[in-house]
Amino acid sequence: MVRIIIIAMLFAIPGALLFSLDPHADPLKELERRAKASAANSRDKKGVRLRLEELGKSGGDDYQSFRLRQFSFSAASAAMTMIILISSNHSLLATLVLTGLVGSVVILIIDRDLTAQVKRRRQRIEAEFPAVVEMLTLAIAAGETPMSSILRIAESAHGELALEFAFVVADVRAGEPLHISLDAMGRRVKSVMIRRFTDAIVTATLRGAPLIEVLSRHALEARAHQRNIVMNAAGKAEISMMIPVVFLILPISILFALWPSLTNLNLFAS
Repeated sequence: MVRIIIIAMLFAIPGALLFSLDPHADPLKELERRAKASAANSRDKKGVRLRLEELGKSGGDDYQSFRLRQFSFSAASAAMTMIILISSNHSLLATLVLTGLVGSVVILIIDRDLTAQVKRRRQRIEAEFPAVVEMLTLAIAAGETPMSSILRIAESAHGELALEFAFVVADVRAGEPLHISLDAMGRRVKSVMIRRFTDAIVTATLRGAPLIEVLSRHALEARAHQRNIVMNAAGKAEISMMIPVVFLILPISILFALWPSLTNLNLFAS
């Protein structure tokens, strides 16, 4: 009887929420509006806004949509877990503990997925960086200005770094100076390589230093950095390949080598 009451109360929660909203407004839109308002007033303690900005989602609606999706999935998972546990005759304490645990795990999984997306995007940007720097060096060496070179790369290239250059071009067209837009790009992309590149471009632009030498040096450093990344990945792959060799192929080979001797010894002993 208690379980039936708890299930009924669980299904009555959405109805109570909709009843508490404005009756003259669309209930779903009103619920979304209140969720967005509470998300806007809450503090971003885990840096979700910064990670969304690095993914190119700098609007307030993107943050609110992420929080709404995160808590919606968490609430749905917790509700399904509670219904399943109550239906399978578990105790009330175990049901509450497991329901809270499932909801917390879903929130953590979605947060970790956002971090993984940021990490993968950062890796793609660093992989594209040497080719883009060489293109920028060739364009400036051909007589183009830094702004026209960045515009050419943003229009002709494809990838995450070209998209960041497109954001720089959009900021410049909106009225910001080039060095401020490049500095914002360096702060937005949490990469030491990109930060050093933007700082060097800004410094050379403000002081009138030759950009070709600066870009050539960064191109060489980027190629060396990319080569080190590939060598580290190859070393990890080599260690991973040793695991099946040592724990699977080698024991089977030893077994095949010793099996005839063990069989003969057993026959001799019998």
